Amino acid sequence: MNLTGRLTVILAGVVLIAGASYIYWVNSVPAPAVMLSSTDSVKVYQLANGMKVLVQEDDRSSVVVSQVWYKVGASYEPKGKTGMSHVLEHMMFKGTPDYPSGKFSEIIAVNGGRENAFTSKDYTAYFQRISSDRLELCLELEADRMKNLVLDEAEFKKEVEVVKEERRLRTEDKPTSLTYERFNALAFKTGAYHHPVIGWMEDLDNMTVTDMRDWYEKWYTPNNATLIVSGDVQAEQVVLLANKYFGTIEPQAVPKLQNKTEVLQTASRYLEVALPAQVPYLIMGYKVPSLTQANTAELDADVYALEVLAGLLDGGNSARLTKNLVRGREIASSASAGYNPYDRLNTVFLLSGLPSAKSNIAELKTALLNELEKLKLELPAQVELDRVKAQVIAANVYEKDSLFYQAMQLGILETTGLGWEKKDEYLEKISAITPEQVQAVAIKYFTEETLTVTELKPLPMDAMKRKASRSAGGRHGS
Repeated sequence: MNLTGRLTVILAGVVLIAGASYIYWVNSVPAPAVMLSSTDSVKVYQLANGMKVLVQEDDRSSVVVSQVWYKVGASYEPKGKTGMSHVLEHMMFKGTPDYPSGKFSEIIAVNGGRENAFTSKDYTAYFQRISSDRLELCLELEADRMKNLVLDEAEFKKEVEVVKEERRLRTEDKPTSLTYERFNALAFKTGAYHHPVIGWMEDLDNMTVTDMRDWYEKWYTPNNATLIVSGDVQAEQVVLLANKYFGTIEPQAVPKLQNKTEVLQTASRYLEVALPAQVPYLIMGYKVPSLTQANTAELDADVYALEVLAGLLDGGNSARLTKNLVRGREIASSASAGYNPYDRLNTVFLLSGLPSAKSNIAELKTALLNELEKLKLELPAQVELDRVKAQVIAANVYEKDSLFYQAMQLGILETTGLGWEKKDEYLEKISAITPEQVQAVAIKYFTEETLTVTELKPLPMDAMKRKASRSAGGRHGS
């Protein structure tokens, strides 16, 4: 453990680290976990090394979902080191001294389970879905790779090439995905959401195994992780197992995150992306707050009003965009609106679409802006709000049938800093939104000064081949 600048006192068989709340038995037997809170639905514990454990008991079927969440993602990465979190996610399956490469997945499969992982802007998570009597196996394997991951240089170089190919297939060879990537880079010029989760190609080219080892040691530590277990389990048994396997892992000093400040946007931004494509594509976004950054009651209410507004625009076949632009005026072959209130930092309210055969990008953009103007000028009907609220309530009921989704919800809220308790506020806050609040946030946030627009302009489909032949031998960059 790095104890630089800290006072270490060993007294009566206990190690106390000044400035932290971590307590360890010297003989590596961890101190008991502490229960932080308990409700009918969720029990929350903290291990002596700082790792949180959330347990949701649900005995409707004899399965369990186990997830380990780390507070690190693409938005944590400095300039020139993009893609680190995603590449490390890949490397976490490359083995430890006790379980060589591929063994983790093989063991889970042999025991009838499924496992995978994902990286986002704000977190990285690893999960298993398995029979509840196999939970201990999952915790043992996850704790092992939290502490003992082997970062072999040859394996690392191979996996970076896998990620680069993934980038080519999922982004560079998909015009809409590449347009969305360029949109984000334009909307967030200096902030932490500027770069893609998968990383820029140049950064992947220059990444080293030393970079990767440093990233792993900085962020993959129990005091920067949360274990979520949902399913046919007893909370007391889960926390004993968590303490047995994770509790002996010493914490590390987690770097203080310096969030890259986004420059204030004072004028609309526009970018045209010319790519070989069959159809044009439009994406627009307005700067809006996230729930994590809503530090006043007014902003908190704004977030839920924006969530309802998104449902009015794009909440099924009866929502405004489909009803008015796709089926009605046939301006768009598809149109959507999206908003994620759970981003760790302030975010964007998105509008996107493909023009119909009888329309074009300019007409689609005008039509989308007109839908927003209607919200500013006319109060939405109560019947519309009731429809959105009914959909939200119904979705919430259906989500309770999914152990995985329930665990996901807890993980997102805990890892972004909101706290899992926020999940119990959602229905109440959505139900309280009025037509006047929806109109107010439309007026407040959908302004020309905060608008970013990116347009995909199609080139002939053979243009890329011609470009490739001209630049044969050059590096494939982003």
